[in-house]
Amino acid sequence: MPTVPREGPVCTLRAMQTAGARPLFGGAMSAAFPSNATDVSGLRDIPDNQEVFVHAQTDQSLIVELVEYQADVADQDAARYHLEDIAGSNEAVGASEVTGALELPKAELCLSECSSAWMITGAQCVSKFNEEARNAVTVHLGVIRLPQFSTDVLITFNDPRSISPGSSSAASAQAQGEPWTPQDFRRLLQTASLHDPGLFL
Repeated sequence: MPTVPREGPVCTLRAMQTAGARPLFGGAMSAAFPSNATDVSGLRDIPDNQEVFVHAQTDQSLIVELVEYQADVADQDAARYHLEDIAGSNEAVGASEVTGALELPKAELCLSECSSAWMITGAQCVSKFNEEARNAVTVHLGVIRLPQFSTDVLITFNDPRSISPGSSSAASAQAQGEPWTPQDFRRLLQTASLHDPGLFL
């Protein structure tokens, strides 16, 4: 069984200094979320390979997902590959303004045992719950590659930029609340930690 290196002093210090660490996948992983993130599993069924959190006042969401490692996709292409796959799953239209993938230094990650980690941003028009109304959403995607566990860890920040009046999200979009930022997303990506490699068995 692959072993997980002990957390180094940088990661331990970051974990101590960062508020909002939450257990994921039954405690096998953890990461720091904004304090007002609501766990969706208490509201509806979520696939076993996902953890989904939402902002009640902005319709933003943060998703941690475990997917199969794509060995035939080069590290530098993995973020774009998964972003396009998400767009296809969401039946998104008008995907555009995709930034180039940015590699994250391992020294900035708690999951330093990864082979590499990448971030990418794109814009999509998507609907919720198969509604006809579509919302313009900025999608920030992080990919942490764990080939030793045959897994890519995807961390997605969905940030609505324009919500259709016909969307079920329209009511929540009218509420006042401090929105999450790309910095919150990056903190989540950096603080994602693995505690039990049995998660991948």
